[in-house]
Amino acid sequence: MVNLLACAALAVWLYLLTARGGFWMAAVRDEGGPLPLSWPKVTAVIPARDEADGVAETIGSLLRQDYPGEFKVVLVDDQSADATPDVARRAAAEVSAAVRLTVLSGAALPAGWTGKLWAIKQGIDQAAVAEPAYLLLTDADIVYERDALTRLVAKAQGEKLALTSWMVKLRCESFAERALIPAFIFFFEMLYPFDWVRRRDRRTAAAAGGCMLARRDALTAIGGIESIRGALIDDCALAERMKTQGPIWLGLTERARSTRAYPEFQDIRRMVARSAYAQLQYSPLLLAGTVAGMAVIYLAPVLLAMFGHGFARTAGLLVWAGMAIAFQPVLKFYKLSPFWGPLLPAIALAYMAFTLDSAYQNARGQGGLWKGRVQANATEIR
Repeated sequence: MVNLLACAALAVWLYLLTARGGFWMAAVRDEGGPLPLSWPKVTAVIPARDEADGVAETIGSLLRQDYPGEFKVVLVDDQSADATPDVARRAAAEVSAAVRLTVLSGAALPAGWTGKLWAIKQGIDQAAVAEPAYLLLTDADIVYERDALTRLVAKAQGEKLALTSWMVKLRCESFAERALIPAFIFFFEMLYPFDWVRRRDRRTAAAAGGCMLARRDALTAIGGIESIRGALIDDCALAERMKTQGPIWLGLTERARSTRAYPEFQDIRRMVARSAYAQLQYSPLLLAGTVAGMAVIYLAPVLLAMFGHGFARTAGLLVWAGMAIAFQPVLKFYKLSPFWGPLLPAIALAYMAFTLDSAYQNARGQGGLWKGRVQANATEIR
């Protein structure tokens, strides 16, 4: 039985390292594209709820873009209890670009919608007045380098993409962030290999909600943002539909970063627990299978290496070393010590606990909790 477990873990990691789209190499990066002959109109849509602490930096970075074409920004204030709209307006005035910023007061959330998507829908409706060719759907905590939009549009135009998304660089400063954030990227790429996302012969579709450049005609063709109005994992839901309209692309970037802080482990737990059970379609069977699978993939090799004998111990050591090596490219991307690599099993154990907590929160009616709203099963929201 022990040898069978060792064989299973070894087989899974051989597959992951050699046949899973090279996800662990973190090699799909924003490389831009040839400059287009003309620059289409673009409007950024930002849903914002209680974002006064960071929205100024986001607005400033967007309005300072060196994009050659027409570019405007629509911020939808999703009933904030703080000074989010005023901070945004001041930020635009400070870069002498107030005329290019529109701040909308969001309407009350209707049934069947998550809060973020309802805000985005209102922003898209406002943006349509300018008839942009592309919509930059971005969060209120993302800061962009000056050439970011130019590179995004060049990529989208050059490859005729329906959706172009960047996995922005997440904040990685506190001990909790250094311990858990790189693994979040590692696990996301394992689930959605970026190389498979871009391929037309693969059904894999994913996006990172912090930065998505959507071709407006493709978005209209899928029924608009309304088509995913109740989705908790809205970025991947949008990507799945947009891939029916043309190729999509997702890659890592250092030209955009998130300023959202997760100073404590509990902050990351809440972030993961908000949507982990939704990823499993609220299924107890999928939850049990996921936890069992992660135990075999990440925990069993360590136990075999420490307490096994003969083949089982050798296999455990090989797998443990393999996963530590596979973790290195993401650690390098975040400029962290390679010594985090051997700790991946312990990090995976934490994510297993977060996933179980997500199911628990859903069972107690707190699923999808974000800024005071419970959003799991959005069709029940009033």
